[in-house]
Amino acid sequence: MLNILILCTGNSARSILGEVLVTALGEGRLQGFSAGSQPKGQPHPVALETLKAHGHPIDRLRSKSWDEFTVENAPRIDAVITVCDSAAAEVCPVWPGAPVKAHWGLQDPAYIEDDAECRVAFEATYQALSKRIRTLLAGLDGDDQAALKRAFQTI
Repeated sequence: MLNILILCTGNSARSILGEVLVTALGEGRLQGFSAGSQPKGQPHPVALETLKAHGHPIDRLRSKSWDEFTVENAPRIDAVITVCDSAAAEVCPVWPGAPVKAHWGLQDPAYIEDDAECRVAFEATYQALSKRIRTLLAGLDGDDQAALKRAFQTI
């Protein structure tokens, strides 16, 4: 199984959606994780609502620091995907194992104040991540970092 870490600054919206989608769509081939450089402390309520509406379990989701993935007992990370431009521009920790890196810049739905527009934006983000992860899986021809690197080139 390949482990994919989805990063954004606050780890409350896009990266939380990505974590769940990687695991769900990966069907045992991929395990998703998420983290942020400055975690908000809890997932955005509309992120949780969106995931629940699509039938995903939400009870174990939490906003966490990327530092959790740099310690000795952390899961081995095979790929790191940044989903916000600010996280992509930050100096990331040195990840053990030199994982494959990709940037999937997506607008942050968490800052939309109008309730209806916020829900629409979260759904659009969910669908965009779903499409990219499905494309990644379609191009994945193995279970190692080289296969991941080739698959990311198809997106």
